[in-house]
Amino acid sequence: MAYTKKINKKNKIKRRIRGRLSGTAARPRLSVFRSNAEIYAQIIDDTNGVTLAAASSREASITVVKDTKVAIAGIVGKTIASRAIEAGIKSVVFDRGGNLYHGRVKCLAEGAREGGLEF
Repeated sequence: MAYTKKINKKNKIKRRIRGRLSGTAARPRLSVFRSNAEIYAQIIDDTNGVTLAAASSREASITVVKDTKVAIAGIVGKTIASRAIEAGIKSVVFDRGGNLYHGRVKCLAEGAREGGLEF
C-alpha cells in the first residue's frame, strides 16, 4: 500500500512539472528518468513530439566505466550535452521527472552544464 502512495505522489509531482514547462524547437526539454539501477536522459521537442538526442547509463561506452551510480550519472550528463551540441542545441529546459534535484539527478544536470548546455 505504501508503495502505491509513493508512486502516486511522484506522478502528481511529475504532472505538475510537465504542466509548467514544455520543450520547443528553440529550447527543447531535457527529460530525466531514474530507475533503481540506471539513469536515462532525452532531449525532446514537445511541439513536434520528437526526441532530438538521448543518452543512458546502459550504453556500451558508459557501462565499461565501473564507478558509483552518481559518477555514472555525471558521465551521462556530459554525453547528452555533447550529443545536443552536435545537433545544434545549446539551451534546454530541465525536467527532473518528479525526482528530487539531489544525488544522481543533480549530478546529471551538473554534467550537462559542464558539457556546454545552458539551463
